[in-house]
Amino acid sequence: MAIIAAFAVPHPPLIIPAVGRGQERGIPATVAAYEEVGRRIAQLAPDTVVIASPHSIMYRDYLHISPGANARGSFAQFRAPQAAYSCKYDQAFVTALEAACLAENLPAGTQGERNPSLDHATMIPLHFIQAACAPTGVNPQVVRMGLSGLSPAFHYQVGMLVQRVASVLHKRVVFVASGDLSHKLLAEGPYGFAPEGPEFDERVCRDFASGDFLDLLCMDRGFAERAAECGLRSFQIMAGALDRTNVKSELLSHEGPFGVGYGVAAFEPVGEEGTCESRALLGQYEQWHEQDLAKRRAAEDELVSLARLSLETYVRSGGITVRIDDLPDGRTLSPELLTRRAGCFVSLKKDGELRGCIGTIAPTKRSLAEEICANAVSAGRYDRRFSPVTADELDELVYDVDVLGEPEPVASADELDPRVYGVIVSTADGRRGLLLPDLDGVDTVDEQVQIAAQKGGIDLLGDDYHLERFVVERHL
Repeated sequence: MAIIAAFAVPHPPLIIPAVGRGQERGIPATVAAYEEVGRRIAQLAPDTVVIASPHSIMYRDYLHISPGANARGSFAQFRAPQAAYSCKYDQAFVTALEAACLAENLPAGTQGERNPSLDHATMIPLHFIQAACAPTGVNPQVVRMGLSGLSPAFHYQVGMLVQRVASVLHKRVVFVASGDLSHKLLAEGPYGFAPEGPEFDERVCRDFASGDFLDLLCMDRGFAERAAECGLRSFQIMAGALDRTNVKSELLSHEGPFGVGYGVAAFEPVGEEGTCESRALLGQYEQWHEQDLAKRRAAEDELVSLARLSLETYVRSGGITVRIDDLPDGRTLSPELLTRRAGCFVSLKKDGELRGCIGTIAPTKRSLAEEICANAVSAGRYDRRFSPVTADELDELVYDVDVLGEPEPVASADELDPRVYGVIVSTADGRRGLLLPDLDGVDTVDEQVQIAAQKGGIDLLGDDYHLERFVVERHL
């Protein structure tokens, strides 16, 4: 058995006594469960502990694995510099894992390290592991990895390679998935409340208790973002590390008294590793994903379908644009699309992450149909935040089309609501930034206005600006 155990753990800084200064007593079940995790790891005496951390170095399209011989860090940013931790890295494991990722064409490895210091989501599990291991003389080496903006399948595959490398190197490995659950459990909490918050915690805790890792892979990314979680992709890597392996699952604790969900769970492999075909979840996820995309595509209305047709035609033909008066397959458009004029935005998502978004505040074309076609191509090819969409990505894209209503001025931010209204921030010299309404992860007026201002290069403290709001017709 290469992966001898796995644990899902949270990372509240206040659980460290030097940081919490007594506040840690407000989450006694989490503390007790974490201490139990430490004891179990000490008893297992692993050679290596692999920690997946949401607060290590993170890239949208690359998963970073920490290089070097060792690392240290402290809780100085939480006003507790005396709480410092260090660890030795398992360099042989890191080298083998990076080589395995390269061989499988997975974008993961040791490149691009910006800060070698240990992050708090790594140090908190180390605090409990080292405290339990020290009296026993057990001193496992560590592999630290971050997360990425890539798909659940990608994160699962990285976990599969962790399992493979552990087996090839004959290492006894414990996998630790560091990650909080929802940050939006209470209105009085630091991040406020969202109804998705308690739903997310309930669902993940149910998955932890039952060992239903497939549900962790299939969870809608928009739902997770509205819940403001940070651990889901850590858990997906952990699931891959236990690929084709029966597990005994235990939910050791769940608390959220401060408005953030803290879940602790343990997973003990049962039977021979890698032999349980019913838990070969990558193929099951990919089948579900394909069906989900087909279902979404079948439900698209004519605006979304037209946006898709426009971008797909442009990419696959090498730059030919759709002609509204000569659509393929005898397709026709409603009179409203051909006669109405309005600004619109086309947004593209891939694996739940934004892949492009371009739009027009006011109409620039003869019809809404032409507006949609032009903005779809621009979103896929000319959004400077992203590389151009390629032909092999087209089937993975999910489209939104937002048709903008007429902007109206507002006297103050009190007249805004990020769930109902989009916002435009503009200055007399022509700078202007816009943000659409009801976006995942944008929950307050302040967030909405700040993001819109940033997009327009506007300093909210130094510039004289005015606000406008607008409503949208959202087509999915």
